Amino acid sequence: MVKTGLGQLSSFLPKLKKKRVGVLAHPASVDSQFNHIVDLLLKNKINITQLFGPEHGIRGEAQDMDHVDSSVDSQTGLPVKSLYGPTLESLKPTENDFKNIDVLVCDLQDIGSRYYTFIYTIAFCMQTAAKTGVEVIVLDRPNPINGVDVEGPLVQKGFESFVGYYPLPNRHGMTVGELALLFNTEFNIGCKLQIIKMKGWKRTMYFDDTGLPWVLPSPNMPTLEAALVYPGQCLVEATDLSEGRGTTKPFEFIGAPFIDPYRWLETLNNYRFDGFHLRPIYYRPTFQKAAMQNCGGLQIHITDRNKIIPLYLSCVLLKTLKDLYPNDFKWRAKPYEFVDEIPAIDLLTGSSAYRECVEEKGDLNKLYQSWETETKAFVKSSEKYLLYGE
Repeated sequence: MVKTGLGQLSSFLPKLKKKRVGVLAHPASVDSQFNHIVDLLLKNKINITQLFGPEHGIRGEAQDMDHVDSSVDSQTGLPVKSLYGPTLESLKPTENDFKNIDVLVCDLQDIGSRYYTFIYTIAFCMQTAAKTGVEVIVLDRPNPINGVDVEGPLVQKGFESFVGYYPLPNRHGMTVGELALLFNTEFNIGCKLQIIKMKGWKRTMYFDDTGLPWVLPSPNMPTLEAALVYPGQCLVEATDLSEGRGTTKPFEFIGAPFIDPYRWLETLNNYRFDGFHLRPIYYRPTFQKAAMQNCGGLQIHITDRNKIIPLYLSCVLLKTLKDLYPNDFKWRAKPYEFVDEIPAIDLLTGSSAYRECVEEKGDLNKLYQSWETETKAFVKSSEKYLLYGE
């Protein structure tokens, strides 16, 4: 079994003695026996003075883009500072938020996609730590969709947001600890940083190879399969289509009331999707987009996870729908992750190139090939921050 950073409790516990400790955590911040980090530290008489909660809250009860108020934790009585409030400024802890801590312990389970906001919450905490002299300890966890496969373009200047604050590819192939090292050096954060490495993790591993329990890191990430398709299927958030929220298969379902799934599937016969099977379905979300409406769509079945290219798949799915239903298919018009002047699809793909390709019926394969150049450059530049072998 893999031992996470939290599983190396004895290696960092002495550093916390006689210190005022802040903890950034969520429901998946557990060890192999399901013990939560906060409970473990309190049991070892660590002086926790402040809790910090990322998007969805420290207990994970909030849905996507639901603002969370600062509060008092009902289980421990400790103060909780929310780092996902109603404003852009609320995403970053202030220097005042760090006045009662000497060290911040970060233990968040990422899922390997640039859009997943926890990695930027860690980065923002590191920025404040650099200003205040607070030490940051990141407890490393597996990249659940492996640390080898990397896919997608980098975020271009002017398209930064909370789903792409730094120029990472859509599927980044790194762990949270490795990303923290990269952020600290490449983007000149310069905080006092320590990574507690895992034991036994190899880059080729998927989460179910680790022997660790899967605990939902967010309300709509129920399974490893959802995480595997997410590097592509998150793009559906940038449309009026249902990405399966409100069903038991978020991100594995995609559809809308206007779609004939069999007609759609016929148009996809011109494309090759290794490792995936697309099955026509009808479903009715109970909440979120298309709530209580019958939707036609597709379920994405993974048949060989070592062959899948999730971003390419989802880019094709959206493009073919736009071609089939030009009057019904719509990009998201509402603000997305605190940004209202840039379309959500541009934020998620890192530039306007994909949206323009879809709208102008351009050559998607050519665009995707151009992205591969950016992907390869990132892989090379990030090598020096990798902590684990294959």
